[in-house]
Amino acid sequence: MTTLGAVFRPQLAPERLRSVARLADDVGLEELWLWEDCFREGGISTAAAALAWTERVRIGVGLLPVPLRNVAVTAMEAAGLHRMFPGRAILGVGHGVQDWMGQVGARAGSPVTLLREHLIALRALLGGERVTTRGRYVRLDDVALDWPPRGPVEVLAGATGPRTVRLTGEAADGTILTCITSPEGVRRARRLIDEGRAAAGRSGEPHKVVVYLLAATGAGADERVRADLIAEGAGGEADLGAAGDAGAVAKAVERLAEAGADSVIVQPTADEPDPEGFVRFVAEEVRPLVP
Repeated sequence: MTTLGAVFRPQLAPERLRSVARLADDVGLEELWLWEDCFREGGISTAAAALAWTERVRIGVGLLPVPLRNVAVTAMEAAGLHRMFPGRAILGVGHGVQDWMGQVGARAGSPVTLLREHLIALRALLGGERVTTRGRYVRLDDVALDWPPRGPVEVLAGATGPRTVRLTGEAADGTILTCITSPEGVRRARRLIDEGRAAAGRSGEPHKVVVYLLAATGAGADERVRADLIAEGAGGEADLGAAGDAGAVAKAVERLAEAGADSVIVQPTADEPDPEGFVRFVAEEVRPLVP
């Protein structure tokens, strides 16, 4: 069965999160995803609050920009969430938006190198290992977590370009793809991921693919989706987004799942007027139509 979720976009004020998260829990939504977008809301703080306010829904963070974070801090915070809320936290890391990284003096000369080093160290720390490494960006001297997760946990990574998608296959447990990824884009990503896993000798291991699907329902849905896609740089590309009733959104989810997505996270437009209603729509109307 395809996992279905929804996004709480950081364009909403942080104080809105509680009502959306609790509603997601009440209506049986499988996953609620948050973003650490500059300069809006922190991913770990909002995830911790959402997890504490709820009992069942899984909370994803997609993604934490690695240039902003020392890998030891990321590991400590991730381990804390996994121990306090076992099985309910999903964390992804990634390059971050390079212009934003430049604004805070954290832009890396080689984002791919930084992400590779961060992923390798983060997975080792969360696996309970003691790590010493002297990379170009990640440098640890005899570091181990006092409170690592009690069992294996997944580390996901966001990716758009082919080099980074391949890297996620090599060094991550899953890949997060943006809302401007078509079904054919998912198939291409799966091929690159498989190449990366083969190169790293990890071909037999599972690898989760998470894809955001931009969607809107109600009055003006087509125009709202089109405007957001243009803002994302997608222009008039076909087979992106979904506008209309639950059936239209479910069909778009199915196309992504058939292309290789394990989880489809339905992303409202930036101007969504009713975030709670959107979560209810995904959980109560779209979910029953998705196999």
